[in-house]
Amino acid sequence: MNDSPGWATPGSAPSDGQEAAIPRPSEPQDGKGPAGQWSPEQPPPGQWSPPSNPAGGPGAPPPAPGWGGGPQRPGWGGHPPAAKPGVIPLRPLGLGEILDGSVSALRAHWRTALGFSLAVSVVTQVAAILMQRYLLPEPTNVDPNASGTEALRQASESARTTLISLTPVVLLTMIATLFTASIVTVVISRSVLGRPVTLSEAWAEARPRILPLTGLTLLLPLIFAAVMTVCVGPGLLVGSEAGAALALLGFTAACVVIPWLYVRFALAAPALMLERQGIIASLRRSAKLVRGAWWRTFGILALTQLLVLLVSFVVSIPFGIIALITDGTDMSELLEGGGSSFGWPFLIISGIGEVIVSTLVYPFLAGVMALLYVDQRIRREALDLDLARAAGLPGHDADTPRS
Repeated sequence: MNDSPGWATPGSAPSDGQEAAIPRPSEPQDGKGPAGQWSPEQPPPGQWSPPSNPAGGPGAPPPAPGWGGGPQRPGWGGHPPAAKPGVIPLRPLGLGEILDGSVSALRAHWRTALGFSLAVSVVTQVAAILMQRYLLPEPTNVDPNASGTEALRQASESARTTLISLTPVVLLTMIATLFTASIVTVVISRSVLGRPVTLSEAWAEARPRILPLTGLTLLLPLIFAAVMTVCVGPGLLVGSEAGAALALLGFTAACVVIPWLYVRFALAAPALMLERQGIIASLRRSAKLVRGAWWRTFGILALTQLLVLLVSFVVSIPFGIIALITDGTDMSELLEGGGSSFGWPFLIISGIGEVIVSTLVYPFLAGVMALLYVDQRIRREALDLDLARAAGLPGHDADTPRS
């Protein structure tokens, strides 16, 4: 459980199957009515009528707008504006509010979030450049005129070399994303309440959760790899044309199952950080929060990834062109993927572009995930009331009932 006010899992959280904290219609006492109806013992309806015209004459001036001639109020069914102690209003959020809330939180705490992200991105990119220059194997030369067994051997060797080259970079990216997400999640939790936070405070709160978050970060790719292996493996073992068709069918199935699991477990990291959940418990928590809102969650994540891809292209392409011109590298070398043959000017300039992209992208993604988690808990568990109490808003003290 989290010691921070407002973020702990409810004592009997709705997502955990017990919704005692949220008022529900009482069950029918005679057992005949449908479940979820109000109790049959209701007070008599109140008698009321619209206010009469005080002037009483046809020539009297019309009353001022609203009942009783007072100032205009929201009409029947209207809701007062939601309280906004921090970067988001305390009510169910729209897509624009989630995206804007992430940007607003990063702007308000740029020293903590972007400063930390910049430091992590620089260290990660320097390590990636050094490995790319000195440790990674030379790319395999593929003969376009090869055929038969030789072409298959070259393709297999090229795939193996590419996998070896990408694995360290992917691991570094995962580590960078992990550390950035841990800090930004804490920053978002404070920003929602309108509270300041320093880097030392954010790190002190995030540090105990780094090890479980690391386990979660490593477990998810293993789950996806296991799904791909189960779906594609049998076809590869058969080996004939029928096996190839079976492998293609399995690959198609994996391309459906893996995105479904990714969205289902998308809120596991915020749950692990803010609720102090374990790895398996956070996966279950995410699945329950996403249940019934899979398509909405998928749409928000897909649009977020599209925005990230757009920003990456806008920033990376100019740096890539400048790097090619400065290094004197021919475009064909870039298309062939011969990264280890590039000179230092290319690696340094393109690395600067990657640092800028990572500094902006990592915290933005983490912020969207955290706010999406907040939104789902507001929708399912009335978390807005707990957050209002934690923010000390008037009328939301500890004695105020949940409604």
